[in-house]
Amino acid sequence: MLRTVAAVALEPLSFFEFAIGAEVFGIDRTADGMPGFDFRVCALDPSRPVRAKHTADIALLASHDLTGLRGADLVLIGASTPADAYEPELIGALCDAHAAGATLLSYCSGAFVLAATGLLDGRRCATHWKYGAELARRHPSVVVDDDSLFVDEGQLVTSAGTAAGIDASLHVVRRELGSAVATYIARRMVVPPQRDGGQRQYVDRPLPPRTADRLAPLLDWLAEHLDEVHTAESLAARALLSPRSFARRFQAETGTTPHQWLIQQRIAAARQLLEASDLPIEEVARRVGFGSAVVLRTHFRRVVGTSPTTYRSRFAASVAS
Repeated sequence: MLRTVAAVALEPLSFFEFAIGAEVFGIDRTADGMPGFDFRVCALDPSRPVRAKHTADIALLASHDLTGLRGADLVLIGASTPADAYEPELIGALCDAHAAGATLLSYCSGAFVLAATGLLDGRRCATHWKYGAELARRHPSVVVDDDSLFVDEGQLVTSAGTAAGIDASLHVVRRELGSAVATYIARRMVVPPQRDGGQRQYVDRPLPPRTADRLAPLLDWLAEHLDEVHTAESLAARALLSPRSFARRFQAETGTTPHQWLIQQRIAAARQLLEASDLPIEEVARRVGFGSAVVLRTHFRRVVGTSPTTYRSRFAASVAS
């Protein structure tokens, strides 16, 4: 049963992620028939205010030191500045809590702290898409999931960036206390009880960087002619190269194949049209070179993780009629 929740306040403190845990687990809703939680705010030194990472002069005074993790059913690990190592006292307290049966839930870059305990070795985890590659580099034994809003590995739950902590927190409530409690809290927070799709739809992924300028004129031309049909042979001829030489040079300069580069460019253009226009999906597909809405939907779902229609409903600006 989920009764005692300990939130670790790490410095510099990210107030948004910390507030997610406080909102979900720190409000007394027993008058509405909901279960209550013993919510503890823990820090390495509770006598000293924990400073926020924001420019404003904001700080938090914890109610417990790290002994507050003892007996906790759930430990919340807020976003933290990525580092190779953290205080041994913190790592030890988290490992002890896990060994005692607590679930550890990290928000955003808090996955770096959780990874530093070694508990994530060989397991999947989520973090903010911006930090995925760095987490994988620092902790090669951890399997970083770049797509999911959160990952549940039993006693270890990790969320992606910022607001994905809401999804992970409600998931833990649903898992431990049932859908009715999670839905009630979600309604009070005015958020969906469960979001579909992963974090790919929120990522503005840059195209592979160029390492040379030999193909720059061709790439610039391609970006302006996405609606046309292109083949490896036609592109090689335009670049005045043999197909084999063109394939090698393209891979060397862009880090990908002509086919994949075109798909990425076309998806990026489709996202812009979905956000900024009210063009029918079929017309969007034609303008970016996918030919049909069916082909656009297939590639869009694979790359972005959701459908063009759903993406537009979430990200489109107001378009005048």
